[in-house]
Amino acid sequence: MVYFDHAATTPVRPEAVADMTAEFGALGNASALHAAGRRARRAVEESREAVAEALGATPHEVVFTSGGTEADNLAVKGLYWARNGADPARRRILVSAVEHHAVLDPAHWMAEHQGAVVEELPVDGRGRLDPGTLRAAIERDPASVALVSVMWANNEVGTVQPVAELAAAAAEYGIWFHTDAVQAVGVEPVDFAASGVSALTVTGHKLGGPVGAGALLLARGVDPVPVLHGGGQEREVRSGTLMTPLLRGFATAVRLAAAERVEHAAELATLRDELVEAVRAVVPDARLNGHPTDRLAGNANIGFPGCEGDALLMLLDAQGIECSTGSACSAGVSQASHVLLALGADPDTARDSLRFSLGRGSTRADVKTLAEAIGPAVERARAARAKRR
Repeated sequence: MVYFDHAATTPVRPEAVADMTAEFGALGNASALHAAGRRARRAVEESREAVAEALGATPHEVVFTSGGTEADNLAVKGLYWARNGADPARRRILVSAVEHHAVLDPAHWMAEHQGAVVEELPVDGRGRLDPGTLRAAIERDPASVALVSVMWANNEVGTVQPVAELAAAAAEYGIWFHTDAVQAVGVEPVDFAASGVSALTVTGHKLGGPVGAGALLLARGVDPVPVLHGGGQEREVRSGTLMTPLLRGFATAVRLAAAERVEHAAELATLRDELVEAVRAVVPDARLNGHPTDRLAGNANIGFPGCEGDALLMLLDAQGIECSTGSACSAGVSQASHVLLALGADPDTARDSLRFSLGRGSTRADVKTLAEAIGPAVERARAARAKRR
């Protein structure tokens, strides 16, 4: 098997497995006051400290969640409710047009059910949001903006956003700025304090940790209304019994990812460039989507004119090469990628792409295997599409 889908999920690092295994063998609810509970609480707080140190935050700013989707929902809904509750005039939610659905869907849910006004800000043909575009949207009526949410790096095409500039533009008007950094941590220099953002999402399974553990980093004074109510854990921001084993594994993965980031990102970028070159050598009209340089080190989103992305994916999968399509499939019906549409692609072009995302374990042998398989696969995919038409 050749695995080119690290942007979807990554293998759990053995160090994280070891820490989780040790913790699964221990007893204790971190909210309990007896010795077992205190031991579990110590493990949780050590994990919080590790995540904070790795991401340029303080431990108090780390709120544990079950992952990226929950953290994004808490940010979008909770921050909106907090700002709108304090000032009902603040109804606008500004997001980029290329956000993950974990941000877009709760934002539009807020519009449908809570009276919010959602504005999707356009990006350029490479997927970047110009700070001037955000500034212009804010300046139309600064007092009406509840929050801004722009992802650090795009999950489909890999484009890295100018987060610090965007956050600074929002901060000029006292507007909270959230960023989904799920794809960026471990490959980009993510520093919560230095970036100037108000809230930041991270999850474990994108960087060698377990599924089911993540965090929302919240700057001091940024207090969302809770989405989950119950026992009051996590400063009453996120109730629920703390998942001590998963949090240990999550913290271990974040710590190692941050420590190894520079070398790891350089290796990935070299391998990614070799992959793009190898594919283009066999399929000369292949198109690299996203920003050519300001992109995630392990991301190569490539369009194959004349192909259906999902058909090409299955042809590669039959040869043991696993990647993902640039389009989202719902109920078995292929839909054009909203990200590629936002970059200016027409509906057909927005269906012709594959995302090859590299990570730990990716090798030159994997690239060679893809190079040998992609040519015949593209020919078959094009022939099949032409026949249908």
